[in-house]
Amino acid sequence: AATAAPEVRLVLQVTVDQLRGDLPLRHMEQFGSGGFRYLAKSGIWYTNANYRHANTETIVGHSSLATGAIPAVHGMVGNVWLDRDSDTLVYNVEDSNYALLSANADVDKSSEIDPTQRVANSDGRSPRALLSSTFSDQLAIRYPGSSKIFAVSVKDRGAIPLAGQSGKAFWFSKAAGEFVTSNYYYDAYPQWVLDWNRAGKLDRFADTSWSLSQSAQSYQRVAQDDNDWETDVAGFGRTFPHPWGARDSKYFTTLLTVSPAGDEITLDFAKTLLATEGLGQDDVPDYLSVSFSSTDYVGHVFGASSLEMEDNLIRLDRTLADLFEYVDDTVGLEHTLIVLSADHGGPEAPGYLQELNQTAQYVDDDVVSTDKLNADLRQLLSVDVDLVQTYFHPYVYLDRDIVEELELDLATVQGAVADLMLAHPEVAYAYTASDIVRGSTVGGDIADFVAANHQAKRSGDVYVVFTSGSFINDFDGLVVAASHGSVWRYDRHVPIIFAGNRIKGKTVSRVVTPYDIAPTLANRLSIEAPSGAVGEPLKEVTP
Repeated sequence: AATAAPEVRLVLQVTVDQLRGDLPLRHMEQFGSGGFRYLAKSGIWYTNANYRHANTETIVGHSSLATGAIPAVHGMVGNVWLDRDSDTLVYNVEDSNYALLSANADVDKSSEIDPTQRVANSDGRSPRALLSSTFSDQLAIRYPGSSKIFAVSVKDRGAIPLAGQSGKAFWFSKAAGEFVTSNYYYDAYPQWVLDWNRAGKLDRFADTSWSLSQSAQSYQRVAQDDNDWETDVAGFGRTFPHPWGARDSKYFTTLLTVSPAGDEITLDFAKTLLATEGLGQDDVPDYLSVSFSSTDYVGHVFGASSLEMEDNLIRLDRTLADLFEYVDDTVGLEHTLIVLSADHGGPEAPGYLQELNQTAQYVDDDVVSTDKLNADLRQLLSVDVDLVQTYFHPYVYLDRDIVEELELDLATVQGAVADLMLAHPEVAYAYTASDIVRGSTVGGDIADFVAANHQAKRSGDVYVVFTSGSFINDFDGLVVAASHGSVWRYDRHVPIIFAGNRIKGKTVSRVVTPYDIAPTLANRLSIEAPSGAVGEPLKEVTP
């Protein structure tokens, strides 16, 4: 299927945040010819691709796409974890050693849709927390100083892992309203970045609204534009049109990211980067990662089966078509190897499932209350101090210093916490770190997924798995329609599509994993796979 391919001048890795594997297929008839239909006709589309780790969050998936490794190997076990040395929760790509180049781009403490940002202790950013090399790192090793490597996303954690340690990453700061980076990558911004940020690219959205892009009768879900479970973020509303507000309003840039505008901004910046940096213009292969984040935010706020998601996917299709057309004009698709996937899938909103008489629920905060856990442990273990240090889903972290001071057996305390969690009907499994290390967990694939997520220095003492269709919907005070991060199929199922470089169209339904992507790219370009890769090259893409 891929013989006699011309040289690859550009590897274009596209990631759509929270694009569950079935979502593009359910709306294919509404798409144009240049986006998903192009991929379906001309690409190798793997319809049965699933992650095999438990914590299906943004940094975990992006890091797995970059490294071909499970989180137990690449180390990014969650968007947030407890650093045992400092006894503080840390954000995955924060690094106080590398400050942002924009003084006005501090971590957005007022974000209404991304509470992980408020956990960060530093505004600095770098890829140093990754414990495995990436495909882009291996490309840099093979072509030192000559292969150009870039990654772009609205989210820092959507760009930084894919750029690896040798590339350059840019992400959108809602606080500054511009694309930023840190001094890990540059001493000062390239002039083209300054020009883009000063060009008023966001002004066209001011005092306008996100409206339906097609006639109302062409939508599958036009009658589902106002659902009780949808979230009104800062006056954005639950029905079309959704107003972005004034350019100087507090939530203007946040609301752009809760809509397809976030992807359109990312596309514009990526196209400018591609042209000004001259990617794909010689016989040394370059690399560009573009991670589109809007689908994730729309899924959280409105749900996977909302009218908003439907229009978002239609607009995403146009954005992809624009990107592919631009790459064809500047590099040539025959010289471009495209791979599209997602960092994770996403659930249906419980309110939507309940309307269909299916079991689904929001988990009460009391289920994961640290205070309640500590009170129960005091009574159960006859202690007079708090043994649980914190809970940050999906992990319960014990205060191991106190456990040691009291001369308690760590495995016994972990088991007591697991038993207390399992007493709640919303909890399906609770795995202790001791059992994971000993390999004595039960639960078949679910236990394997949890083990694949365990990294000794970052993972917690007990991994909590909620029942299918259940999750906490309180994001630091913001009630959301739906939230990913589970072991269940809807959160692990993503598309994998290879296209360009004269690949011939084919649909493949056999079981594959996203860990196969990085080894496949490496195999196609005849370079070494990333150091921790566990995936295998996909035979249909083998030259």
